[in-house]
Parts: sequence; structure tokens; C-alpha cells
Amino acid sequence: MSATTGAVLLYDGDCGFCTKSVAWLDQRNLLGFPARPWQSVPDHELPASPEALMTEVVLTRPGRRPLGGADAIAACVRESPSRLRFAGRLLALPGLRGLARAVYRLVARNRYRLPGSTAACRIERPG
Repeated sequence: MSATTGAVLLYDGDCGFCTKSVAWLDQRNLLGFPARPWQSVPDHELPASPEALMTEVVLTRPGRRPLGGADAIAACVRESPSRLRFAGRLLALPGLRGLARAVYRLVARNRYRLPGSTAACRIERPG
């Protein structure tokens, strides 16, 4: 299945923390869509630049705009078969959405410091 023919959550497969986080969500049946490393998708099918995909997960859905970061995770949880899918709905509420986005950015910036991280988890940011 290509990234453009069905919904898919794209994550940084070179990052150990990202890979473990997606596996954790999947093991708990919290992913409402299949997930794959963006590195396994042909460049012409990527919904964003590789630089952008290195900084956040991206959920692609046919006919809809891609979602990134906390919004992508919330949408995946909302569509999951888990009884916890209500958490995805909560994360879409205006006040909680802003908080979820801030927490996601904080975690993404510091993912190289978190359990399961590898050298590839560190993202050098320009000045």
C-alpha cells in the first residue's frame, strides 16, 4: 500500500524513540491507521519534506489534508478500536489541543534524551 492510496501514519523510522512510541501505541490497539516509517515511502508520495517528517509524525488520509504532530496522534487514537479512543476526542478540544501540541513539541525537541532513543533521534535545528 502506498502512502497515497490509504490512510497511514508516517514516523521517523531512524529514531528509536519514535519507533518504540509507535510500537507502544500499536501494542495497545491505539492506532486507528497503519503506521510506517516515512523512509520506506517513495519521495514522490511523501506528504511533506523529509526535514519536516524528521520533526513530527504525519497522518495522511486520502482526500483530506495531512495532520502532523499531536493532531495526527489524536486522530489515530480517535479512530482506534480501543475503549480509550475517547482520549483522542478530548485531545481535539480547543484548550486541550493547544496543550497537546505544546507537549508534543517539547517531547519531539527532546526525543534524543528519552528512553529508547538513538543517535538518529537528535535533530540539529538551525540557529
